[in-house]
Amino acid sequence: MSTQAGATADDGTGRRGRTAARTRRIAALLTAAAAVGTLTALPARADGTAALPPYAFDPGAQRIQGAASSADARVLEPGRTYRDTLKKDGKVYYRLDLDVKRNAYVSAVAVPKPGGKAAYGDGFRIAIQDGSGTECGYQEVNFASGDHVRPLTGYARRIVDPDASGCQDAGTYYVLVERESDAASAADDWELELQHVSEPLLSKAGPDELPDSWPSGTPAPPTGGPTVRQGGDGFHAAVSLRSGEWRADILPGQTLFWRVPVDWGQQLFATAELGSSSTGDELVGNALALGLDNPARGYVDLQTVGYSGKQATAALAPQRPVAHENRSSYETATSGMRFAGWYYLTATLSPEIAREYGDKAVPLTLRVTVRGDRKPGPGYDGDPGVFQVTADDDKAAESGLTGGGDGTDGTMVALAAGGLGLGTVLLAGLGAWTLLARRRTPAGH
Repeated sequence: MSTQAGATADDGTGRRGRTAARTRRIAALLTAAAAVGTLTALPARADGTAALPPYAFDPGAQRIQGAASSADARVLEPGRTYRDTLKKDGKVYYRLDLDVKRNAYVSAVAVPKPGGKAAYGDGFRIAIQDGSGTECGYQEVNFASGDHVRPLTGYARRIVDPDASGCQDAGTYYVLVERESDAASAADDWELELQHVSEPLLSKAGPDELPDSWPSGTPAPPTGGPTVRQGGDGFHAAVSLRSGEWRADILPGQTLFWRVPVDWGQQLFATAELGSSSTGDELVGNALALGLDNPARGYVDLQTVGYSGKQATAALAPQRPVAHENRSSYETATSGMRFAGWYYLTATLSPEIAREYGDKAVPLTLRVTVRGDRKPGPGYDGDPGVFQVTADDDKAAESGLTGGGDGTDGTMVALAAGGLGLGTVLLAGLGAWTLLARRRTPAGH
């Protein structure tokens, strides 16, 4: 396995590795603190309008260059995250070395430059192919009815299934990512965040048929007033939530990220409500987009709502309870609810809001309900990895941790929102940096 970019070599005692880990955690804290404070201390563009925070890429992602031909494709290793660039109408290949003991999922997050224009159908397609060009699985994602860009995510999968006719041998496979763009769309390069995760097979065959009926009624929304829980700026920085009513502020053109642990047998319901405005009443179509992605960063659902100065709510469609047998469905949303773990919520506010209502942040209320008793897992023959909900995940959801994608290296972005000002958090971070520097200084220097 190749060394991650930016990794620090160990001196044999583990001290340098631990120091590097502390450094990364402190940097993550400062990043989280800055994210919380962006709504009150955003830098300005040359025209005086507020600048959007950039997408928060995984700082441990390794740079890789997709190949123009499968023959030159570089390997994506399981459990790793990568970064690349995708040009307009670009087409890039990566390689996978797969066995027959685990299912493979490869996701891509495409990050256009903020403010760019998009035509209907603009997006990308991701697929896994075997050596004969047979597609094992694919997903196509696009900007739908919006005319503006936002981060897009989709995944492809290769499932080990003795009843399948192809893609069942161990060996070399390829990931193909293709960008689809209208001639009038923005020609900017898109940054890519790629992730390869694997899923154990079952120790014995489980149910593979969907139940005829399921609880599709929408529960009553949470009450009691919202708690501030500002969203993050990317999947790696997604802020953890549990059932409840949550308050955030969102800028025109911004996308916020949260994550919710959903276990086997549970259902996730979510709505996002834009607060009313006193500055106008012009209708902005598809003003707010509320999206749902699964633990492998696969697209599940997206709903939009217009805005005319009155409060407006986007609601996700009711989803089936999380179950292994959901993967037998050809319907995208049902198939997406195939495993337990962190499910990601995203909210994007159209940049057109700035033209009609100004570039100030708009109040956003997120209402989340996780319904249903937890059930035992399907009986994986191995460590489920990200496809489970742990006690630490529950704690992260309670306190609002973010980081690492699996809750193992989190920082509490709720800290600043919970009473400490941004300056206090930054001072605490600077103090930590000073302490760290002292510890790293050899004796006698």
